[in-house]
Amino acid sequence: MGKKQEPHRLPSGVGFLLAQLGTHAAATFASSIEDLELTPPQAGLLWMLARKPGRSQRELADDLGMPPSRFVPFADKLEERGLIERRRNPDDRRLHALHLTEQGSEVLGKLGAAARRSEDVLCRALADDEREQLAALLGRIASDQGLSPGVHPGYKSVRT
Repeated sequence: MGKKQEPHRLPSGVGFLLAQLGTHAAATFASSIEDLELTPPQAGLLWMLARKPGRSQRELADDLGMPPSRFVPFADKLEERGLIERRRNPDDRRLHALHLTEQGSEVLGKLGAAARRSEDVLCRALADDEREQLAALLGRIASDQGLSPGVHPGYKSVRT
């Protein structure tokens, strides 16, 4: 008589749960900003410019892990909508510094509200202190894995 086989178990490890929740969270967030006519990568660029305006296209592309040849048309779409503007860099006239426009700042406010609502729905099963603890633990894991704070790894594959 052979050993009794265990039925196949559903994946339940930390990596699987993070992937499952990450995919769900990304889809929920994308849905929450559809009415702003933004993609999550575009939203991320707006947040980056709000935190540190005047960065060059090259610097932003490098920080995002995006080839400069893909970054330029990516930024073009936001400029065409009037959300960002390119200005000559006063220190190096060959470079363009990117800045939010007034309209970009207004959209950023709406974007922040949508992000908070999306996260509130995602974390509704947690108490406030649990939510803070989860964010701290995930931040520690991300840091240990060498991930750049505030930079989604999906930027590397963004299509214009």
